[in-house]
Amino acid sequence: MSLQAPNLDDRRFQDLVDDAKRLVQQRCPEWTDHNVSDPGVTLIETFAWMTDQLLYRLNRVPDRHYIKFLELIGVRLFPPAAAHAEVTFWLSAPQAEVVAVAAGTQVATPRSQHDQAVVFETSAPLLVVPCSEAHTLSSVDGSGYRDHDDSLAMGNGFFCFDKAPKPDDALLIGLDTAVPSCAVRIRLACRIEGVGVDPDFPPLRWEAWTDDGWVECELESDFTGGLNRDGDVTLHVPAGHEQSTLGGKRGGWLRARIIAPVEGQPTYSASPEIRSVSVATVGGTVNAANSESIEAEALGTADGAPGNSFVLRRTPVLLSEEKVSVEVETDEGWVEWTQPDTRNFAGSGPEERHFVLDPVAGEVQFGPAVRDADGSIRQHGAVPAAGAHVRVPRYFTGGGTRGNVVAGAINVLKSSIPYVSQVENRRPARGGVDGEDLEAAKVRGPILLRTRDRAVTAEDFEHLAREAAPEIARVHCVVAGDGPEAGAIRVLVVPAVSSPAEVPFESLLPGDATLERVVRRLDESRLIGTRISVEPPVYRGVTVVARLRAQRRTDPARLQDAATQALFAYFHPTRGGPDGDGWPFGRPVLAGEVFSVLGQLHGAELVEEVKVFGADPVTGQRGKPAERLEVEPNALVFSYEHQVMVEPA
Repeated sequence: MSLQAPNLDDRRFQDLVDDAKRLVQQRCPEWTDHNVSDPGVTLIETFAWMTDQLLYRLNRVPDRHYIKFLELIGVRLFPPAAAHAEVTFWLSAPQAEVVAVAAGTQVATPRSQHDQAVVFETSAPLLVVPCSEAHTLSSVDGSGYRDHDDSLAMGNGFFCFDKAPKPDDALLIGLDTAVPSCAVRIRLACRIEGVGVDPDFPPLRWEAWTDDGWVECELESDFTGGLNRDGDVTLHVPAGHEQSTLGGKRGGWLRARIIAPVEGQPTYSASPEIRSVSVATVGGTVNAANSESIEAEALGTADGAPGNSFVLRRTPVLLSEEKVSVEVETDEGWVEWTQPDTRNFAGSGPEERHFVLDPVAGEVQFGPAVRDADGSIRQHGAVPAAGAHVRVPRYFTGGGTRGNVVAGAINVLKSSIPYVSQVENRRPARGGVDGEDLEAAKVRGPILLRTRDRAVTAEDFEHLAREAAPEIARVHCVVAGDGPEAGAIRVLVVPAVSSPAEVPFESLLPGDATLERVVRRLDESRLIGTRISVEPPVYRGVTVVARLRAQRRTDPARLQDAATQALFAYFHPTRGGPDGDGWPFGRPVLAGEVFSVLGQLHGAELVEEVKVFGADPVTGQRGKPAERLEVEPNALVFSYEHQVMVEPA
């Protein structure tokens, strides 16, 4: 089968004739005879025939010419976006000195026979600060603090909560220094007094004092069973941890606070007794990106001609907050050249040190010279002097969906770090998006030509949002509503998610940095008076409970796993739906569709029963079964804990 040629203009002879007659009625109402016998209509048909021939020839233009047309109007392919993950470096043992992990440290996934390693680089330095326990307090009824330093020093224990523990009673541990972004191990000797709680699910929350007040710590492990036995509690302290003064004692404070139990969760009937406390730093967490930094790459020597260009050795170039710059050697040393805000040379004067970067091709281009109608030459952007050396001090390459690895996949240190024994990502990497392909650019070209960076229609807002943040998977623009919000625009952003099947709810929420970039870009292009809100859509969880019968010689466990994966894939917010490009906004969920999805599975003889439930992704509460689950017009569904039972043949 031959490749289908692009249809640049789909108008035909009769369409042109009808358009001309419609204009005649509007512009020349005196012309009333539109029959084919009229000489004027004959002229219209003659010119329509000639135009139809031109359109036919235009549609025979090869793809290469079409691509050149896109380049002429400034269309550039979007580069890939890098996946990001929080990476934890674990120490072999607590250290007395600060352990530093430099920015740019490389970690990776294991390399296998079929897959290359996926490399991540830390984006900032990490300091694993040693700490120890300095003060111990408790708080009851919010009426001040009780000091237990003397009791611990004398070897006596103390009750950390009230005799009848209640919500907001707290045990506070003051560290001798703040340990932002570090993992802290708290070793406790506890007496079994806090009876009544479930050791695996105690109504207890660990928090740290930060510049924003008390912030919850991520609990790595709790071997004390909710302060009921001797053991270690390992916490991940948030990045904003700082020292403060509580109860006249200064330290980096952590606390264990009783929270109100949820339905069915037992709470404390008596206060645990603490006999000793010791604290040590055992690791630290820093953000890493699926990218590789290239330092001080020499591009070559300028020839002094307008439009001089160079090509980077590594492509594609990732877009980030740290914009790529170019340095040109002069008699005074290396001088920095920057990219113009307009991403082209239209507003650049002859003395402005500007360059334009094509991130996909890796081409660095300096200002061209344009000949005006009167024959004069106009220079857009300065030109490096002949013989000047040109270099790029730093840029990043890599990215793509390949970096969206699962939790725990990053566990290889590319280089040894003193006192660091292992590394891991506790959560899946997210945000990796492949670069734009040519077909998507062909669709975007006419939009760019029409809008010219102005946001007027819904398509304009979606196009500009995608341009500002290539790491997002879907954008949906809607009118906010009536009343006080009338006339406002809501831009709903769905990030690219790592999992091809089951999607954790937290991964569907875009990061603050992504939302800020989209807001800045749309604010530059919106009409005066237009109010814009950039936010994630409303998500509606859906749970399917199904019962299948397997065919003979079919493993029920394997069919059960295949059915569960099929449901996760079908209700996927970015890859599911009838067309495979994401569940449509506002589309209801029908039980009949679930029958169809499960009935197509290999090894399934019969789909006995299907029940569809709505589920709240925050509370986990499930609604009543329904044949049709309605979804708000601007909401998305995603899978939430499907349950499939398979009966053997």
